[in-house]
Amino acid sequence: MSIAVKICGLKTPATVTAAVDGGAAMLGFNFYAKSPRYLTPGLAGELGKLVPADIAKVGLVVDATDEIIAGILKEAPLDLLQLHGSETPARVVEIRARFALPVMKVISVAEAADITAARAYEAVSDRLLFDAKPPKSMKDALPGGNALSFDWGLLKDQRFARPWMLAGGLNTGNLAEAVARTGAMAVDTSSGVEDRPGEKNVNKIKEFLALASTL
Repeated sequence: MSIAVKICGLKTPATVTAAVDGGAAMLGFNFYAKSPRYLTPGLAGELGKLVPADIAKVGLVVDATDEIIAGILKEAPLDLLQLHGSETPARVVEIRARFALPVMKVISVAEAADITAARAYEAVSDRLLFDAKPPKSMKDALPGGNALSFDWGLLKDQRFARPWMLAGGLNTGNLAEAVARTGAMAVDTSSGVEDRPGEKNVNKIKEFLALASTL
């Protein structure tokens, strides 16, 4: 697969198996309690047993304390922590040191200044993920997974010191354009392979991965 794919927000054996069999590079488990994609660390640990060692298990947390992260890792061994909140560069450093795991910092994007702000995380995180920043007027907006895209042109010709992923409303209808406009070599989808928030569709997962393999 030329475009690496992370399927995020997985909650069932069937969807995990579909992502694994379809060639996903990363599987995401959501530990943000307010999200419809939330699952307990215990369930994530059980689902993780279905994941081969060459596929990364990613844990999504939002402004989590050390105690919360430690509790998650006790039950669900992970390969990468995805920080999807307002974590500062200093906090990223603390988490990497405390848990000895790679960290991917999510950058919420609405304007060019948000891309500039990402530079502060290049030296302290292992990966960057660019996602759409929800508008302030959006009711009950989540940190991510809102089925929103941002202006992909903001990433055109940008170069970063760390590997980066593109997220934000990606689905089979817009994936090819998103990759072409941004030059992304890795993408993340959650809402784009769902029937409704929190309910993944096995066929949509398979179709998304199949399309990514052709790009």
